[in-house]
Amino acid sequence: MTVHEPKDKNNGVWLIFFMLGLGTLLPWNFFMTATMYFSSRLRDPSQMGTSLSGNGTGAEGNNRSLLEAKFNNVMTLCAMVPLLAFTCLNSVLHQRIPQKFRIMGSLAVILVVFLLTAILVKIEMAPLPFFTLTMIKIVIINSFGAILQGSLFGMAGQLPTKYTTPIMSGQGLAGTFAAFSMICAISSGSEINDAAFGYFITACVVILLAIISYVVLPKLVITQLWILSYYINLSEKVLRRVYSMIISNANNAFGQFTVIVTKLCNCTVFTVN
Repeated sequence: MTVHEPKDKNNGVWLIFFMLGLGTLLPWNFFMTATMYFSSRLRDPSQMGTSLSGNGTGAEGNNRSLLEAKFNNVMTLCAMVPLLAFTCLNSVLHQRIPQKFRIMGSLAVILVVFLLTAILVKIEMAPLPFFTLTMIKIVIINSFGAILQGSLFGMAGQLPTKYTTPIMSGQGLAGTFAAFSMICAISSGSEINDAAFGYFITACVVILLAIISYVVLPKLVITQLWILSYYINLSEKVLRRVYSMIISNANNAFGQFTVIVTKLCNCTVFTVN
């Protein structure tokens, strides 16, 4: 039997991790990009702007409401404190909560929050309730975002080191894409509410794609093999041979994989340091 080197066919695993990296930061970057929208919802109705190209100068800039003036400071506080707290808690949570539940649960919660945020764009609300609800959403997004990022890098750690790069690349693109979207919205003279709605809906789509990517990832045979290698410390030679056995019978790859795992767990074909 020909021995094959384990290969990421069509860079599928790389692209999935890239999509997951994009899904971790793009929603929050879009949320921050929509700061002008949140500020406009906290103004007096008589001071409400309709276009992103409008300037907050003159009487409007000098007569901001208290909520509008404090929005950025409170937003930063509500974002950074939960982010720090849950990043530290990740070391405890990963021992008590399964990885799949942490990643899928975090993505689902963030998706619901952004769907609610998009719906609220079309609903009139008094400034104080809107301010309170927005801060609660910021706390939730950053709390679950911290869990998501920690869990994602932990999962990438079970695979070859090259798969940490696409996560960071996706996160980098998230900031670039959000900034580019804001430039396009300003240059087109879009209304504040329309631009914000577009931001939030785009974030929902990206989160959905991230969820689909995560569902597909463990179904890939190469991913299962790498994770198996991580837990039982397969030697490189055995890893190549197992992969060759799997692809030699592509029509029953998953059945083959199950048989191979059973054999590996009941014999000394793998090495243990």
